[in-house]
Amino acid sequence: MSALVVQDCGPMTSLQDVGRIGSGRHGISRSGAMDRLALAAANALVGNPPGEGAIELMLAGAAFEAVDGPVRLALAGAAMAVTVDGAPVPASTSILVPEGGRITIGPATAGIFGYLAVGGGLDVPPQLGSVSLQPRAGIGGIDGRALRPGDRLPVRTGAAAAEGDNSLPPVPLDPEAPIRVVLGPQDDLFPADAVEAFLRNPYTVSGEADRMGYRLAGEPIAHLRGFNIVSDGLVQGSVQVPGSGLPIVMMADHQTTGGYPKIATVISADLRVLAQRRFGAQVQFEAVDVATAQSIARERAAEIASLRERVQLVRGGLPGVEELLGLNLAGAATDALAETA
Repeated sequence: MSALVVQDCGPMTSLQDVGRIGSGRHGISRSGAMDRLALAAANALVGNPPGEGAIELMLAGAAFEAVDGPVRLALAGAAMAVTVDGAPVPASTSILVPEGGRITIGPATAGIFGYLAVGGGLDVPPQLGSVSLQPRAGIGGIDGRALRPGDRLPVRTGAAAAEGDNSLPPVPLDPEAPIRVVLGPQDDLFPADAVEAFLRNPYTVSGEADRMGYRLAGEPIAHLRGFNIVSDGLVQGSVQVPGSGLPIVMMADHQTTGGYPKIATVISADLRVLAQRRFGAQVQFEAVDVATAQSIARERAAEIASLRERVQLVRGGLPGVEELLGLNLAGAATDALAETA
């Protein structure tokens, strides 16, 4: 069975899929990829379903070796240079790494999170329906932890049999796009002018940002009747406002309940846009209504579903029989005896 062996990686390199759904009532957050569109794109390039588990890289690069057979790989998300045995691989393109081949991924030059998908998927047992690492719960990943050098990741049998290398346009990082939110559920616990200021004033990503939450820096938000409420449920995208008045956006590994009022909720399609913002990057919120948020969510779902259809085969070597039959090898000729200009 083919496998990837980790040669080198950053401290937050982990296995992530679309997350474990339905465990929040037990105090376990969904986790999953911080950029689900990039995850889906990487999977589409190697012929996997969009939610298949992949290797999430955060800022730092990594290196892997293919052992016991070839492995087809593709990287999407943050801008990271990729080489196989020293030869560069074009961005957002799959590549068949031969047995013994070494794939090296450089640090991110734009964005934060990159996703390395493996053709056929990694043969790693899920926990509570997901391979996603949730370090605070000690589940998912490899023995409940992030990847480290020496880890062997088996690939499902036949994974490298997918035909040809594929490409897609790189997934946009949208570094200047506004982050759209639905106000509430507790925007009534803030003065009206404070809600307006939340939408008007720009924020920046602070140094206190990780997979659990992004604390933002900027103009503090005033509370109407204090900052403590009876703890209630949180979802990814909830914007809590603690006593400091500086908003905290809940991300993939967020706690499932909290006691600070929530002024707004980031719509699901824009969570990935915020996730790819680095320390010091600007964040401008924009309010939309529920109907608009639902429409955008449906558009994103359709976009992800269409990725496999949009993949383009990258020609390498001699064309196959079917490709030859589709070519006009005779050019403009219609008759072997006809004169041509």
